[in-house]
Amino acid sequence: MTNNAIAQSVHAHAEAMIAFRRDLHAHPELPWEEVRTTQKVAQALEAIGIPYRLTTPTGVIAEITGGQPGKTVALRADMDALPVQELNEALSYKSKTDGKMHACGHDAHTAMLLTAAKALYENRASLRGNVRLIFQPAEEIAQGAREMVKQGAIEGVDNVFGMHIWTTSPSGKISCNAGSSFASADLLKVKFKGRGGHGSMPEACVDAAVVASAFVMNVQAIVSRETSPLESAVVTIGRMEVGTRFNVIAENAVLDGTVRCFDVATRERIKAAIERYAQHTAAIYGASAEVEYTYGTLPVINEERSARLAQAVVRSAFGEEVLFAEKPTTGGEDFSFYIENIPGCFALLGCGNPEKGTDWAHHHGCFNIDEDVMVKGAELYAQYAWSYLQQDAF
Repeated sequence: MTNNAIAQSVHAHAEAMIAFRRDLHAHPELPWEEVRTTQKVAQALEAIGIPYRLTTPTGVIAEITGGQPGKTVALRADMDALPVQELNEALSYKSKTDGKMHACGHDAHTAMLLTAAKALYENRASLRGNVRLIFQPAEEIAQGAREMVKQGAIEGVDNVFGMHIWTTSPSGKISCNAGSSFASADLLKVKFKGRGGHGSMPEACVDAAVVASAFVMNVQAIVSRETSPLESAVVTIGRMEVGTRFNVIAENAVLDGTVRCFDVATRERIKAAIERYAQHTAAIYGASAEVEYTYGTLPVINEERSARLAQAVVRSAFGEEVLFAEKPTTGGEDFSFYIENIPGCFALLGCGNPEKGTDWAHHHGCFNIDEDVMVKGAELYAQYAWSYLQQDAF
């Protein structure tokens, strides 16, 4: 099921992998700004001897041609950082840019995939097919994967695999369950318009603050009373902008929120219900409503045979005890756009270690990873690709 030579190659490059990750961590770049990161990846691929092409405006697609004909499997890593101030003052590789930080582990993903690429290239004679390497920008704003697909990232690809460092799973454990993994993540904006006026004369006004407040309370019934308890969904209003002064009744209110769920049918039903709740709530008070619903990521649904293959690879490479059944998360992942039309799966690599302080939440200023797990991540990338290509039929 797994290749010992690939494992040896990964271990041989472990020190360089950690150094590469630390360099990226010290120089974080936000979505669509990953110019230095793209150059670093391209230079590394060139040094290995793997042909590649740059995507626009950032990103890299490369390909390893195996020694024997066969299918093509893609491996994906994201590269972008976040607008977060790093709080890890003691790190020698702390972010050098104020207000920017690799607070989600994408630096590790990139370094692990690059190391997997080295191992696969060194053992390419045993590959029965080709390995596509996707170094993707702009995951954090759910735009990068869609753009990479437009630029040919999965043309001719038969299967795709990705993974994410995960601080809520124990360090070194790996999860790749069949079925739901990540939820869809959509953006929501609701604008209410009333009629403003003096705070002492409410009878002459339509208070947008009251309308907006009623909507925030009412809209939760979409989940609690219109969604089956056997389904998962979240409707969150995270921001409300209303009013201008303490003694002025608000004419306008703007609400921003997000919707998360695990299937497209539920997503569409919730979208329609939000429109209905907004319009009817506004009508009760004599106001008007406008809803802007922006589709973000699709749900990440791991194809069963791909997930079973990943689990078999974990057992073979690391042992049964490494497998871990992490619960689905309502977080979003734009890996979903790669598996929209082709089979594939997405794994979680645990790095939560309280003794090392690597159990902080993703996107927190104290986020960091247990670098000891990176060898497993790099090997999982490489062994999944090798194992997939070795199958006579899949």
